Amino acid sequence: MPSEQHRIGSGFGARSTADDVLAGIDLTGKLALVTGGYSGLGLETTRALTKAGARVVVPARRAAAAHEALDGVDGVEVDALDLGDLDSVRAFAERFLASGRTIDFVINNAGIMACPETRVGPGWEAQFATNHLGHFALVNHLWPAIEPGGARVVSVSSRGHHFAGVRWDDIDWRRGYDKWEAYGQAKTANVLFAVHLDRLARDRGVRAFSLHPGGILTPLQRHLPRAEMVASGWIDEDGNPIPQEGMKTPEQGAATQVWAATSTRLDGLGGVYLQDCDIAEPAPADGERTGVKAYAIDPGQAARLWELSAQRTGVNAFAAPDTGPDRS
Repeated sequence: MPSEQHRIGSGFGARSTADDVLAGIDLTGKLALVTGGYSGLGLETTRALTKAGARVVVPARRAAAAHEALDGVDGVEVDALDLGDLDSVRAFAERFLASGRTIDFVINNAGIMACPETRVGPGWEAQFATNHLGHFALVNHLWPAIEPGGARVVSVSSRGHHFAGVRWDDIDWRRGYDKWEAYGQAKTANVLFAVHLDRLARDRGVRAFSLHPGGILTPLQRHLPRAEMVASGWIDEDGNPIPQEGMKTPEQGAATQVWAATSTRLDGLGGVYLQDCDIAEPAPADGERTGVKAYAIDPGQAARLWELSAQRTGVNAFAAPDTGPDRS
């Protein structure tokens, strides 16, 4: 079977904005859930979806900040959620399921990047736990609301997945913590999650995608020392962004995730990694950080990660039902 991991010619590109890809699309009556939908790319995603008529639920670790950022944006509701706390994830899902609503689009947008060594829960590395395990648990808990509407589940990964695959022998980085490689592992996990979720869910009408939004200066960089961003050429000594070829605005950065959630060009497709409002090509052999690495879309690694994640979070919407002891 030929790979679907190739461009399809969407008509959009790196400079398209979220509003561009939604032009002429009426999302009235649709419900979207956007984690971190009050800051950076998430805020632009929420704005674009609501302008097109959708109602957007924004789970937020900082609910007061979310209400402030979304003041004046119609069609939004905010509820508390900390992706690094599995009890918080479960509680949010229970509250949402009690509303009896179905979800049309899930955009797993929230995340942390290159933070100092930090541990959450039972000592899990924070980037893997927050960026991947929190979203894994959220989607599985919300499955009763995701399946009926034939939703799309969109995981915001990054070109950063090129930094590292899954460190199977030390996922929690007990040895030699490297903030960028740990970030790379978490972003690879976002891609692998979409690969296996799509495999499990496609026959039920739910499709999953992952993506690189592009290079954008947003609050995601909050853990980086100013000196590091200056040395990288992202900002000047006064903290002002330095224009760079290939960098996107937040409106452009939000475009690919909005396109992934809504485009009819992706009907019948899933489990693929996107960039610049199109399906990405496989990463070139020369090491250039574009496209998707083979290890990030490997179905065997995706299945292995799913099982590990289900064990850690204690939730798996696709597990065979427990029929009790065999008394035959």
